Amino acid sequence: MRLKARTLEALYALLLLFPFLFTLAVFFLYAFVRALYFSFTDYDLFSPPRFVGLANYLSLFRDPFFLTALGHTLAYSFVVTTLQTVLALLVAVALNQPLRGIAFFRTLYYLPSVVSTAAASLLLLWLFQRTGLVNQALSLLLGHLPHLGAFALFFLVFQTAQVFWERRRGVPVPFFDPALALLSAPLALLAAWGLGAAGVLVPREVRVEIPWLPTTATFLGIPYPLWAIILMNTYTTVPTFMVLFLAGLKGIPKTLYEAAALDGATPWTMFTRITVPLLRPVLFLVITLGLIGTLQLFDQVLFVGGSGGAPLEATITLAYYVYGNVFPSGATPRVGLASAAALFLAGLTLVIVLLQRRFGVGERGWSA
Repeated sequence: MRLKARTLEALYALLLLFPFLFTLAVFFLYAFVRALYFSFTDYDLFSPPRFVGLANYLSLFRDPFFLTALGHTLAYSFVVTTLQTVLALLVAVALNQPLRGIAFFRTLYYLPSVVSTAAASLLLLWLFQRTGLVNQALSLLLGHLPHLGAFALFFLVFQTAQVFWERRRGVPVPFFDPALALLSAPLALLAAWGLGAAGVLVPREVRVEIPWLPTTATFLGIPYPLWAIILMNTYTTVPTFMVLFLAGLKGIPKTLYEAAALDGATPWTMFTRITVPLLRPVLFLVITLGLIGTLQLFDQVLFVGGSGGAPLEATITLAYYVYGNVFPSGATPRVGLASAAALFLAGLTLVIVLLQRRFGVGERGWSA
């Protein structure tokens, strides 16, 4: 009877797993085997595959577009993974404080992650046009630098006064308490506006027209269009990883911080000696997911390189290189070369993740 029950339980489990196993077998295992086979052939979707051995793999490293795509992919992956990990951790630490109105700020900071890729790409195109919001904001910023300086000075004065008053009342608020800043910012803005209305501060005429998208110019070796994609992807991925860090922070016992405070530890010491070491499993997850996601960048490149008019050599990545060879515009598909590039990308992703695990942040928690 027990064997029959176990058999029935196994059948139920297989029945529930069947949709997943079917998807895995058809769209992953079968697709992988087909791609592996095509990578050793000359295939154009119309003629029968012709075996060519390692010719496709050797052709990859003779193709300037592939080498450019490889450089863009590695640079993009390094920059975005670093930025999104650091920023997500800092935002999570800030939102883990017992501040007034903290639930509102957590919701506000998480909203960018619910934006779809297509919508974010269209927003990117609108922001980074020659006359887009980014250039207009830079023109406004440079033209009103005196006003911004006055605003910052008044903000510090009002914020300092409020923090001093609250601490005299026995409330241990941090200097950049969001609730206090909501009052300091309007007061500082009003004071700076008053100086401008009185003629003490005069704006300058500045016009910025940086060609963010239709250019091959580079900054730190990375083309401007790719920088635009980096900024947009960082903005949309930080909230997701922020939630993971928040979950990890909730699992750190507060008694550790209390004991460290009694020993005279500074906030920076607590962050580097308690928070970061105990978040190593979450750090490993965030960095690994970030590397896998950034190495497979495709959709933003398709939008920016098409609708945005950015040159292909300024935005191409390995994933887009695969797509471009399977579905070329007005040319014969090169499925064999695309399959070889796809397998190279899969191997590169595996190697980078393993190297990160071996020499970077591991998944094991810290122990003394």
